[in-house]
Amino acid sequence: MAFMGLGMGLSPSANAAQYDTFLTVAKDGSAEYTSIQSAIDATKTFPYEPITIFVKAGTYHEKVEVYSWNTQVSLIGEDKDTTIITQGDHFDGINKGRNSTFHTYTLKVAGNDFTAKNLTVVNSAGPVGQAVALHVEADRAVFENVALKGWQDTLYVAGEGHRSYFRHCTIEGSVDFIFGGGTAFFEQCEIKSLLNSYITAASTPRHQPYGFVFDRCTLTAAAGVDKVYLGRPWREYAKTVFLNSQLGAHILPAGWHNWDREENERKVTYAEFNNSGPGSEAAQRVEWSSQLSKRQAKRYRKEAVLGDWQPH
Repeated sequence: MAFMGLGMGLSPSANAAQYDTFLTVAKDGSAEYTSIQSAIDATKTFPYEPITIFVKAGTYHEKVEVYSWNTQVSLIGEDKDTTIITQGDHFDGINKGRNSTFHTYTLKVAGNDFTAKNLTVVNSAGPVGQAVALHVEADRAVFENVALKGWQDTLYVAGEGHRSYFRHCTIEGSVDFIFGGGTAFFEQCEIKSLLNSYITAASTPRHQPYGFVFDRCTLTAAAGVDKVYLGRPWREYAKTVFLNSQLGAHILPAGWHNWDREENERKVTYAEFNNSGPGSEAAQRVEWSSQLSKRQAKRYRKEAVLGDWQPH
């Protein structure tokens, strides 16, 4: 009789040890976990089935990381306005040298196929320099009904070829507060400027077809803010597009900035289509940006930007 190896003929999930697929976090001790990080640390590595971590309302003062081995994790808050993750690391305070910015995050997501809903993520450092609220370097990461609050460098989207999707989110900050080299699609989000400065600072890799795409978003500003650029290039092949969006009066007529390097003007992709509002007038836009035709704009539909991954 032929020997049958352990697990022969069984599916991977049948071989896998049992594990919890629904965990609950409560600040007041009414659930098994009192911190978000402890729940993440308890999840199965590379699970066969998705894992949901439900976070009850409360203010969680912690620095949270979803590691690369924590795939298929969903972090679901009880209510966006009352389920808050916050801490205050910033560039000068963290003391990790010239790359300190990338250690300042409140929430870092490195595990693929991640979802966050109904949460607020805050970096509370204020106007003291670079201080990241959300750092994303996962592929296929979804953020829905999430508020991201910070000052400089609020949202960092990283990872060549990695894709993120933001829907019905609020993102607020001052200088370059949406930045990085990943591909991100923002749908029906509010983008709020807190200072006269720059909204985006993309660092799109040269051969990556998409950087940041904003569709049906609303650009707003704090009181007294009236001189804001849509973006400037952190790296020379930056790609940023605004489609079908409402641009407030705080957006400067020029629209875009070259980061004081004329050579950037020949390499960036800065474009707009069918925007409205007082900040959308195209007549005085810099000549090295473009106004897309209807046909050209189809290249920036969600289906095109996110490719073989279509979040629901």
